[in-house]
Amino acid sequence: MKNDIWNKIKECLKEEIGASNYKNWLYAVQFKTLEGGIAFLEAPSNFHVEWVSQYYGESILRLLKERDPSIIRLHFSVSKSAKSSAGTDQSDANARDEFEIGISNRKKEYLHPNLTFDSFVVGESNKIAYHAACSIVQGGLKNYNPLYFHGGVGLGKTHLMHAAAWALRSKYQNSTVMYLSAEQFMYEFVYALKFKKIFEFKESFRSVDVLMIDDLQFIAGKESTQNEFFHTFNALFDQGKQIVLSGNRSPAKIDGMSDRIISRLQSGLVVDLHPADYELRLKILKYKYDQFIKTGGGVKVEEGVLEFIARHFSRNVRELEGALNRVTATGFLMRRPVAEADAKQMLSDFIKESDRRVALDEIMRQVAAYFDVSVSELIGSNRARIYTRPRHIAMFLAKELTHHSLPEIGRFFGGKDHTSVIYAINRTKKLIGDDSGTENDIDIIRRNLSD
Repeated sequence: MKNDIWNKIKECLKEEIGASNYKNWLYAVQFKTLEGGIAFLEAPSNFHVEWVSQYYGESILRLLKERDPSIIRLHFSVSKSAKSSAGTDQSDANARDEFEIGISNRKKEYLHPNLTFDSFVVGESNKIAYHAACSIVQGGLKNYNPLYFHGGVGLGKTHLMHAAAWALRSKYQNSTVMYLSAEQFMYEFVYALKFKKIFEFKESFRSVDVLMIDDLQFIAGKESTQNEFFHTFNALFDQGKQIVLSGNRSPAKIDGMSDRIISRLQSGLVVDLHPADYELRLKILKYKYDQFIKTGGGVKVEEGVLEFIARHFSRNVRELEGALNRVTATGFLMRRPVAEADAKQMLSDFIKESDRRVALDEIMRQVAAYFDVSVSELIGSNRARIYTRPRHIAMFLAKELTHHSLPEIGRFFGGKDHTSVIYAINRTKKLIGDDSGTENDIDIIRRNLSD
């Protein structure tokens, strides 16, 4: 496309938005090149890029398409001369100075600059998901397409999605990596239907090299959106393009999701992110605390504080971060190091909320389901290990999560006396110390009870 055509488009835009807005925002926007249906434009600053793309992107795209129907997307970036004169660090600029516009820019979602592979703490519960995400960047998962992450809130699904998107953008600069939530996908689809831009919608989503959609469960029960997603999925899959998705449950357990979508998801690699075990929780806390210190936080936490938080907050990383933030913030206000006793006091209300008391029958049901035994076997007298281990864990959780006395717990578990309950609790404590798998099992059951 020649610059004189671009100048004519700018004149049309000037008539549409007025001379003042044109002078302030569009006069300095320059057309650079056209590659693969993408028109590359430059503006003089980060703020300029975001403002123009948000408020004038659709008009620019429409006028460009009238002259060249092959154009399906705009790519805005800060001009190199502007970045050089501003002394912008390139690694930081990559996180903020580029913006792509398709058929709609409403509620545009950005990749979070802090959610990278470097900031993702790896442990037993998430290492498979981590390596799967890294493999996408290396191009090693083409036989496992799509890649689907699932797990509860705050376990790292979105972090891995953002991290993979950043790495893909950095490594394959000429490829189009699209990341958005399922909610945004639905909004874009509804917008396209409303304004009769369904062709542009299809072209926008079906021309990418990597499509990443977060929180897929959002489209469950939404038949028309699922239908469009299904056809978008097939179009990309048939082209050999990589598809990465996430949801809060495994495919078959998402209520309201069509069978054909479930089948597509199950045909690839499905990876479950489990709740972090104690070792990983402590590792995460140490990383977050080190980052806090590096960024100027001068509050010192004494030995035992991070361990205390790791023991009492087991559901997800956000809960851990919230507890650590309260401790460090309160320590800053007190202007002294935080001891374990201080942490206990600061977090007492958090702990009460986290350790929500549950019914004995619910504990029994969850433990039986987790270990795939029947409730009758759980409360019976069979001493085979496949029954005694779940039975002891159930009694341990009953003591931890309820107000019932030891005799009451014993009676509930088949008429056992309180000494049997004490033995079960002590035996489970020893297993936790000797076997990290037992602690991980208990953490997962706690999370299931809190959902």
